[in-house]
Amino acid sequence: MADGFLSIAGLCKSYGQGEARTEVLKNIDVDIDAGEICVLLGPSGSGKSTFLNLVGGLEPADSGSMKVGDLDLTALSGKQLVEYRRKSLGFVFQFYSLVPDLTIRENIEVCEFLSPEPLPLDDLLQSLGLWEHRNKFPNQVSGGQQQRCAIGRALVKNPSLLLCDEPTGALDYNTSKEILQLMEDINRRYGCTIIIVTHNDAIKHMANRILRLRDGQLVEDSINPDVRPASTLEW
Repeated sequence: MADGFLSIAGLCKSYGQGEARTEVLKNIDVDIDAGEICVLLGPSGSGKSTFLNLVGGLEPADSGSMKVGDLDLTALSGKQLVEYRRKSLGFVFQFYSLVPDLTIRENIEVCEFLSPEPLPLDDLLQSLGLWEHRNKFPNQVSGGQQQRCAIGRALVKNPSLLLCDEPTGALDYNTSKEILQLMEDINRRYGCTIIIVTHNDAIKHMANRILRLRDGQLVEDSINPDVRPASTLEW
């Protein structure tokens, strides 16, 4: 298997002890190339969020290796993992977790200071369609605009890897499509590798690579030969 930007081999993770021990990820092998949009599918309990947590350096693997670019995550100390999360990663979650007493601009600006080479904040606000809302507080804008702010907060650090855990899970159909189109634009404009975890099978059609987990095992790893614009997706 050729080395990708994100290269994972023999990845295993379990929780609990003795008879209560549960294998959540079982011997995962996958390579994701730089600049790909990758969709990770699977039912609840299949190991999707655990996979993101391991790639994001939030939890240690039991065994196996994970490399992001030149970094071997399994060899990093706790302090080095903090630096990895600060400089290389952006996280987007289903629930926005914005600071209610900060404006849209300030919520994004907080993370700008974490990076040595952040993206220009004003340009990012324009790209996200948030310029006119930059001085509003989270409770003064829609759910879709709050998710755009959450994406901006992750993106302002100029990460090489953007991890998105059910980013449209709390949104209606039309707003979900707007957010997926925004991720397309982000990938095209900034070149970051994007992994989207979702239950929504239709989203796979906008991805370069499709991964599917079932009972902790990788049962699909395929290249999408017919990538469709997010605007054309239906479910």
